[in-house]
Amino acid sequence: MKQIAVLLMAFLMVSCKYFEAKKTSKDAILKKELKTFNWNEVDTYPSFPICDSLQTLSNKKQCFETTLANHISTQLAKQTFVVTQDINDTIVLELLITEKGQLQIKQFTADSLTLAELPNIKQVIETSLDSLPPIYAAIKRGQQVKSQFKLPIILQVN
Repeated sequence: MKQIAVLLMAFLMVSCKYFEAKKTSKDAILKKELKTFNWNEVDTYPSFPICDSLQTLSNKKQCFETTLANHISTQLAKQTFVVTQDINDTIVLELLITEKGQLQIKQFTADSLTLAELPNIKQVIETSLDSLPPIYAAIKRGQQVKSQFKLPIILQVN
């Protein structure tokens, strides 16, 4: 009987570790949560004050892109360009809007003819971006985040 009691006590002491609750670390929870995010989409796109009254996400995005393109087009129309050849090109701007609403040109892509005929076109576009109204950053899960997008600009000079 003593042997059974000793064996039972030994069994109970060893088996206690099997009843412990496993603790999950903060890092494991964070990694699991980060995998559930769709990092290619935001809850709210970057916006100008004029676009705030719009309700749907797609309308706000369209308003932002249209306002930006119209602003650049207006500024380019004010310039006088003298060229030796006709230019019909699409300039692609890769833009980054920081979490503080600052606009930065990450990449500027234009045809070699355009760059040869209009060597200061990038500077003119950068200057036009300086006079934009304030930009509200994109929002993801209640936090302001960086966002990046491409904006094509059709340039025709005769």
